[in-house]
Amino acid sequence: MDDDLKPRPKPPEHVLGQDLSTLSVHELNERIALLKIEIARLEADVARKQSSKSAAESVFKF
Repeated sequence: MDDDLKPRPKPPEHVLGQDLSTLSVHELNERIALLKIEIARLEADVARKQSSKSAAESVFKF
């Protein structure tokens, strides 16, 4: 089977507080990278929502 056609395994889901003793340094670094991407995504959404809220508040100020 062609490697491009093989299904890729999903990265393991990180569970807060899980035992990390079984993970390799490489696996830990992969998870850190994924979590940093997720943090950036969450921060961008917070900024977007705060901007919308500020805009709405400025319209309704008397």
